[in-house]
Amino acid sequence: MNRKSKVTATRIRSASKWRLAWRNRDYYVLLIPGLLFLLLFKYTPLYGVLIAFQDFNIFEGIRGSEWVGLEQFHKLIQSDEFGRVFMNTLLISVYKIVLLFPVPVFIALVLNEVRLMFFKRTIQTIIYLPHFLSWVIISGLFVTILSTSGGLVNNIIQWFGGEPVSFFVSNDYFRSVVVFTAGWKESGWNAIVFIAAIAGIDQEQYEAASIDGAGRIRRMLHISLPGILPTVVLMFILRLGSVLDAGTEQILTMYNPVVYETADVIGTFVYRIGLGKMDYSFSTAVGLFNSVVGFILIVSGNYISRKLLKRGIW
Repeated sequence: MNRKSKVTATRIRSASKWRLAWRNRDYYVLLIPGLLFLLLFKYTPLYGVLIAFQDFNIFEGIRGSEWVGLEQFHKLIQSDEFGRVFMNTLLISVYKIVLLFPVPVFIALVLNEVRLMFFKRTIQTIIYLPHFLSWVIISGLFVTILSTSGGLVNNIIQWFGGEPVSFFVSNDYFRSVVVFTAGWKESGWNAIVFIAAIAGIDQEQYEAASIDGAGRIRRMLHISLPGILPTVVLMFILRLGSVLDAGTEQILTMYNPVVYETADVIGTFVYRIGLGKMDYSFSTAVGLFNSVVGFILIVSGNYISRKLLKRGIW
């Protein structure tokens, strides 16, 4: 193909793309509110990241504050307190991934095998409900249940001859409380994605497997699970991106200075330093570090997934 033919072919493809876009103009108009939301609330605030490279003064603003380069990040790396906070964040996030990530998958697989629709919908409603409760309500609920004076759990422990346990002021138990309450609140809601993925599997596969004599367990392992594997991989990669978000809102409503040693995570640390000590530059540097690490983890998780499972986000 000569040069003139190549130019003509390129123009034809470009014209066809514009005609296709014009035919679907209604859909592009529907994109405008979402794009405006991203621009106003996601990209515009990125201007504030400059604070991480300044000795920010709230009265002089970003333009009037002194530039200090990477000084805040040097302070961050050399901080003994941040090292402890970083390890707490990693531990709680890893616990949540290892212990809680498989739970929604299991719930979806089991509910898919329930044939009595009334029972199935009732169970779904019950396990979805905790998601709509705020962490303030859930924190108060579990403080009552785990209380050393009349709490249900400690009453059971004492009934078996044990000593009451102060779950919310014990460094040995607080992380377990955080992980358990997070699973209780969100596992049912997170299962919705996997239930929808199972609904997209061709039902003829189940019928053929039943004719061949496959029971529910075999259908679950050889049809349902492989069918939702791409969705599982996608959700896992996205979860890796938020590995340094161990549940700031949850921990803020539950922890106290007694358990800072094991409960203080990056989000609560930023809250305490940024608002408590009004060190906005340092807290912004911590937040930027958190975002960069999350981005690296998403890219790395996607790369490993494509290499090992031949699946990824992009």
